[in-house]
Amino acid sequence: MAGVVIGLALLAFWLYSLFDLITTPEEEVRNVPKTLWLLIVVLVPFAGGLFWMLLGRPQGARTAERAPRRRPDAAPAPIPKGPDDDPEFLRELDRRMRGDD
Repeated sequence: MAGVVIGLALLAFWLYSLFDLITTPEEEVRNVPKTLWLLIVVLVPFAGGLFWMLLGRPQGARTAERAPRRRPDAAPAPIPKGPDDDPEFLRELDRRMRGDD
């Protein structure tokens, strides 16, 4: 039973490594080209995934790098309102329901 759990954990790690490699943009891959990393991860499942995580994966959070930066002096974006909070929408709806089109 323990062997099955370990096997499933290794399979999950390998699939995660493979998915992470495939979704990483080419220009963010470190040390060797993305195609070579793909071959390493596919042909040497556990060790290839481990090497990818340690040596090939981009450093730092990718989402933080891609997030648009806001100027410090810019006003905060307005919070979206629902239609039932918008007085203009409610007036227009009331006008339509009365048949004043």
